[in-house]
Amino acid sequence: MESRYIHKSHNVSVLVYHVVCSAKYRRVVMDKKVDVVRRDTCLEIEKRWEIYFLEVGLDRDHAHFLIQSVPTYSVTQIVTRVKILIAREVFAKVPEVKKKLWGGEFWGKGYFVNTVGQHGGEQVIAAYVAGQGGEKKYERLHKAQLTLGLF
Repeated sequence: MESRYIHKSHNVSVLVYHVVCSAKYRRVVMDKKVDVVRRDTCLEIEKRWEIYFLEVGLDRDHAHFLIQSVPTYSVTQIVTRVKILIAREVFAKVPEVKKKLWGGEFWGKGYFVNTVGQHGGEQVIAAYVAGQGGEKKYERLHKAQLTLGLF
């Protein structure tokens, strides 16, 4: 699946996040059974919320998610919802996983998140933003700031 423009009544967005979540205590609990449950749960999440999984990869002790969503949800809300729902379903459908973990938690508390650009990296976007307004507008602004003693 590829990212796309999501059109809402007052905004258009392409918000894509790379999220990494580790299993509690970095235990090796991800296997084929867990992957099937994860896949089914992600499909259900997509049906109920505007959270789309562009790609998912499971390692033995952590998972990578490439997620697209809307500005309505904060990154914390997205990650929390995904972690809670996947954990609940894994414990219900693959009970042997719970034996490898103590305390009743599937995921570790933290996560890694990074934004993913559709149209280039940070330098490309910074150059684009800096170039807005054209040379003449920039020169006028720069001259006005010099005249006012702002530099």
